[in-house]
Amino acid sequence: MISLKINGSQHDLDVDADMPLLWAIRDVLNMTGTKYGCGIAQCGACTVHLDGQPVRSCQTQVGDAAGHEITTIEGVGGKVAKAVQAAWQDLDVVQCGYCQSGQIMSAIGLLSQTPKPTDADIESAMDGNVCRCATYPRIRAAIHDAAAKLA
Repeated sequence: MISLKINGSQHDLDVDADMPLLWAIRDVLNMTGTKYGCGIAQCGACTVHLDGQPVRSCQTQVGDAAGHEITTIEGVGGKVAKAVQAAWQDLDVVQCGYCQSGQIMSAIGLLSQTPKPTDADIESAMDGNVCRCATYPRIRAAIHDAAAKLA
């Protein structure tokens, strides 16, 4: 039995310690906001926060996540998350939307650490978050917009 704290709630899971966190989140707990993209931590669709830091849940083992605070897209909150979500809506960032939960989780992680990011900061933090629809200019603009709202 492995105990995980996800979005503030404790979950006792009867799963192998080496199961990817993504599968525990999606398949065992039915939290489907976190997406499966590539399975090799290269696309960012599966990004969640582990103790406030963005991580790829497809390559994070359940056993390694035990004892840590896990936040999925369903559980984000606070002023940074609200500013990012509002900017995403205001600037109409989403096209197909598949990658957006991972994009938003990475953006929240960036703005939580770097309140006034430069384009280089954004590029670095968002590197590895793939958007098939190429909404990168809108993502960058939304991050700048959220940062301005938070200032």
